[in-house]
Amino acid sequence: MLLRAPSAAISVANSRGENLVPLFSASSSSSSSILRLSPVRNGGGLIVSASKGSNTRPLTGVVFEPFEEVKKELSLIPTAPQVSLARQKYSDACEAAINEQINVEYNVSYVYHSMFAYFDRDNVALKGLAKFFKESSEEERDHAEKLMEYQNKRGGRVTLESMIKPLCEYDNEQKGDALYAMELALSLEKLTNEKLLHLHKVAEENGDVQLTEFVESEYLGEQVEAIKKISEYVAQLRRVGKGHGVWHFDQMLLHEGA
Repeated sequence: MLLRAPSAAISVANSRGENLVPLFSASSSSSSSILRLSPVRNGGGLIVSASKGSNTRPLTGVVFEPFEEVKKELSLIPTAPQVSLARQKYSDACEAAINEQINVEYNVSYVYHSMFAYFDRDNVALKGLAKFFKESSEEERDHAEKLMEYQNKRGGRVTLESMIKPLCEYDNEQKGDALYAMELALSLEKLTNEKLLHLHKVAEENGDVQLTEFVESEYLGEQVEAIKKISEYVAQLRRVGKGHGVWHFDQMLLHEGA
């Protein structure tokens, strides 16, 4: 591709406004802008002014060609319709780790949904806990969907696995259902955090800076906050025992954020 650059004729004006010999000029068949330096009225210094000239000429020898690296990349762009065009420096290990994390998030969401169904029963009737676990289930599903979107963005393929059947009963003779379910939730959040750290490690080992940044900015900080929050709930439920205090705790959850 030939670059045609319009030339500029630059002249310096003396204190009487008389133009001196142009410092630079070129001409061609098309018009160009000419820059002139003129003295500032009622004071010293110069000002720049532009005027159209009638002569410009192409700057020969200025030819832009793709860099050798770009030529190499062009040859690597796939032509098969089933192959991603967006994929670049995205290893199979990172793709597999993303799919594993998607499966983790969906399984945790499934367990939380089961907890919601349990506490929403008429003979359990802890609406605050039901609300909390329903929101937790939706949040984990959102995390899975965000990972799926990222997988597609990097040119990977989303692969969903079968989910394990969760518990349907959460009553516990020693702890009671509320404390037992909340301790299970804390264990699930810590498991999720361990899996996220593994995903981050895989990204680091494969030199995928973009994936490490994605995990750090979207998941790791939020996961620490969730672990802290549920840890406090476990501590509170251990204090109140299995009796009337559970109802007060449930009411707190029910009206939290209202």
